[in-house]
Amino acid sequence: MSWYEYNYYPRSYARPAKGGIKAQSKRGQFGQSWWARRWIEVLESFNIGARLGRGRSYARSGQVLSIDIEKGRVKARVQGSRPSPYQITIKVKTLARKEWEKLAGILSKQAIYAAKLLAGEMPENIEEAFLNAQLSLFPDKRGDLQTDCSCPDWSNPCKHIAAVYYLLGEEFDRDPFLIFKLRGLERKELLGLLHGCGADKQKAVSSSESIPPEERVLPAEPLPADPKQFWPAALTEADGAGEVAIPPLAAALPKRLGNFPFWRGEEHFLSALEPIYQQVSPLALEVFLGEKKADTDDMDKPVPRRRIVKRR
Repeated sequence: MSWYEYNYYPRSYARPAKGGIKAQSKRGQFGQSWWARRWIEVLESFNIGARLGRGRSYARSGQVLSIDIEKGRVKARVQGSRPSPYQITIKVKTLARKEWEKLAGILSKQAIYAAKLLAGEMPENIEEAFLNAQLSLFPDKRGDLQTDCSCPDWSNPCKHIAAVYYLLGEEFDRDPFLIFKLRGLERKELLGLLHGCGADKQKAVSSSESIPPEERVLPAEPLPADPKQFWPAALTEADGAGEVAIPPLAAALPKRLGNFPFWRGEEHFLSALEPIYQQVSPLALEVFLGEKKADTDDMDKPVPRRRIVKRR
């Protein structure tokens, strides 16, 4: 009997991959939010046994080289045991425009839905709104999801597809609107539909009667698109600079933008960026107050953890 007749192949070992996407979650955990965990549950429902564990190992070791998310489709490249990376395709059944409009009408009737979506959060009970519209946020039938890998493994999904699934779950933590994109609607389009149904930003935030105080979420203030507004003209002497101090929160603007999508570094992007801001701020304050000339060599010098905040 051959290996093929026994449906058995000797275990292969992946070639080392350079510059791959490594999972950032703690060992044993993939997906912090309920929607990310729900996505992982879809994968685990396929009952592919040991391939799940090997898929997790691939995700943690950086074997996934790239992931591109389009409407209803994910394309990825995974380095396996062969010289050329395997090509992965995951197709998700998209919802029709009329179905999205029906859903938006239901969402607009509950101010809490619009408030949380405008704040970049996924409402806890949004799946109920989908059910009321006779729809599903996540693929719920075998035909709603199609996966393909160029590897020789007879199982579908294989470990390479599983690795992509796990990394997608992590990315959904950062940007839950990617789930809507996979179902066929971009974030701007969804918010536009909500706005068209009368669930604009002001209404969603000010409807205090229908939103319990503990659930009220204010959307983050958007950054101005006009560069002149973001970088205003220099203040005149009459205007004055007001009180000048080191910001209480380091790297505030990057934190509002969120983690870099599919970050490839060993350390979290924001975790690596925050100490740089902490180091630069005291030096920038001294330069601003005229106590020190700008010198890039000072960037290499250690900065004390605590410094006295100087005010003008």
